Amino acid sequence: MELVIKDEGMTAIQLNQDVNPYMQGNFRPVQEEVTEFELEVLGDIPKELNGRYLRNGPNPFAEVPNNHHWFIGAGMVHGIRLFDGEAKWYRNRYVGSRELSKFRQQEDITGRNWNNSSGGPNTNVAGFAGKTWAMVEAGGSPVELDYELETIGRNNFDGTLPGAFTAHPKVDPASGEMHAMVYAWPQWLDHVQYVVVATNGQVRKTLDIPLPGMTMMHDMSLTEKYVIIYDQPVIVDMNLLEKSNFPFAWNPDYGNRVGLLPRQGTANDIVWVDVPLGYAFHPMNAFDNDDGSVTIDLCNYEKMFNTDLSGPFGDGLPRLERWNVNPDSRSISINIIDERANEFPRHLHDVGGQPYRYGYSVSISADPADGWQTLKHDLQSGETMVFDHGSGRAGGEAVFVPKQASNEEDAGYLMTFVHDLNNDSAEFVVIDAQNFSRGYVAQVKVPRRIPFGFHGNWVSDESVAPS
Repeated sequence: MELVIKDEGMTAIQLNQDVNPYMQGNFRPVQEEVTEFELEVLGDIPKELNGRYLRNGPNPFAEVPNNHHWFIGAGMVHGIRLFDGEAKWYRNRYVGSRELSKFRQQEDITGRNWNNSSGGPNTNVAGFAGKTWAMVEAGGSPVELDYELETIGRNNFDGTLPGAFTAHPKVDPASGEMHAMVYAWPQWLDHVQYVVVATNGQVRKTLDIPLPGMTMMHDMSLTEKYVIIYDQPVIVDMNLLEKSNFPFAWNPDYGNRVGLLPRQGTANDIVWVDVPLGYAFHPMNAFDNDDGSVTIDLCNYEKMFNTDLSGPFGDGLPRLERWNVNPDSRSISINIIDERANEFPRHLHDVGGQPYRYGYSVSISADPADGWQTLKHDLQSGETMVFDHGSGRAGGEAVFVPKQASNEEDAGYLMTFVHDLNNDSAEFVVIDAQNFSRGYVAQVKVPRRIPFGFHGNWVSDESVAPS
């Protein structure tokens, strides 16, 4: 993969009209669904880790055109089950959909799909209300999986979800409820919807929010006072369908703004604040300040889907920024936390929506063979610690799991898949978040290559019991 150095000093994928870079190397899909019980372990898996590490991502099961967009492929969940210090199994399973059922010449999976979407969730997977959910934005219903990752069927929260859902809900650590900001194309072109799912797994609130266009609202933020809405200049352009199967593109004329919706407010109560042009898939965290302002930490790109219509990395890479938004003056100040490329930010769940000290991210590069490092940001001291996985080894999104014996914010484990591009292999790794110099706490050899994907979570056996 050829690289180009852009004027602003960031590296980006050099587009080749004859080769789709998101279907090459470790982006390319795998074909077989595998179950493996005898897994090689190096080091010691902490015995307190009883549950499953799950990660979702796009994995087309049929040939795709050269203009295929990386975000469109069928969902595949990869999972590792840990129990009592052992790695009990590895599984990878396609997420069920009408397209997959047709391809396999089977009956469609069960459950209602509000927009009759033929695809399945390919972006995130998590445990909530005692169930395992595969999720995607802008499309059909979430799909429920069993403990072994087999598809049960579509589940629109027991019939209470009126429309689309998101890949990035936020679970309030205080109430345990799940909050989501939802968009859908082509059904909704003038509004998004705020959705709250109660702890019983049923929707208790929806609120329509008018917008001037259909932005790609990948994520949202939550504070104790506000629901934060990102109305950004990547919007629907149906003319793009001739060039790509994903009709979103950069449109600077749309402008860029964030909306502060009071948690109990209506659409008329939203305070909109204009912000500089850019695009953020993922905020790290957000919280309210004593002076009434709101702090938002996020991974911000200068442009998105401007020249690269196949994926997110061709127009530059994101840096980690801190925004301080003043709803009274409708102004914003921006500080740079880390100039290097930062993506897939995470933090301790219990500090979500609150002032916090530590955040974690992946230092991606345009060529994964350069190695993707795991970063720990001390937002109080300004120090950034780096866990280097080695030459040709790319770490994925690092999920933080707290230790049981400590209440220190950074007392926990980071877990992720590491993709070794030297030999087309993968490992599941556990890292001590307080001591990067310790090296890997444990490495579990995975019996197959795992393609680059999107998001996942640690799902403890306490939250979703083994079946």
